[in-house]
Amino acid sequence: MSSNILAEGVLEALSLLISMDSYVLDIIAVSLQVSGTALVLAALIGIPLGAFLGLTNFPGKALVTALLYTGMGFPPVVIGLFVFILLSSSGPMGSFGWLFTPYGMIMAQSIISFPLVAGFTMTAVMGVDKNLIQQLKSLGATKAQATLATLKEARLGVLVSIIAGFGAIISEVGAVMLVGGNIEGATRVLTTAIVLETRKGNFGIAIAFGIILLTIAFIVNFTMLRLQNKELRGNE
Repeated sequence: MSSNILAEGVLEALSLLISMDSYVLDIIAVSLQVSGTALVLAALIGIPLGAFLGLTNFPGKALVTALLYTGMGFPPVVIGLFVFILLSSSGPMGSFGWLFTPYGMIMAQSIISFPLVAGFTMTAVMGVDKNLIQQLKSLGATKAQATLATLKEARLGVLVSIIAGFGAIISEVGAVMLVGGNIEGATRVLTTAIVLETRKGNFGIAIAFGIILLTIAFIVNFTMLRLQNKELRGNE
């Protein structure tokens, strides 16, 4: 029985992709738009912050680091609830009108991804040889130049941070369901479509969406792995 359902899902996925079904393409487009934008925002904030934490000692750093590590394991649905309250009509950001829109979903996913990007970047930067940093400073490099050089040295770890951030948000369902509302043609993404179709008993379509989601995740991770291997070969 289960094998028949799985086979039906595979055939359904192929059929939907080959036929270029507009319903499926819209869901894929929204998924990539929301998760891609959220990842870029998380990287723009998380990578510099991670580098700063990895290179700088200051009072309260232990507390900030503990908060960052806590954020890495924070339940996404709780973040979704927090963003929902912020964006609700009675919330401090209610005037933006972002609730049940892709903007609200991007905000939630950025918050989910940001601690992972910052935390893994910090760990990668801390693993760079301290002698290199001292040498750069002795040669007159500015703090910005030293930071960029350190990030270049730790680029494989930074790449891992981006992969981790993407994996956390492309597969997330609770937060985007709360903030986005799973509106067809507007905020429905692959994960929420899987939940919806499963509840309706359309297991074939649900499995098809699952296969598409796994394929996207595999393509992104495989591409990142190729880049990582290319970097490793270049360093030999």
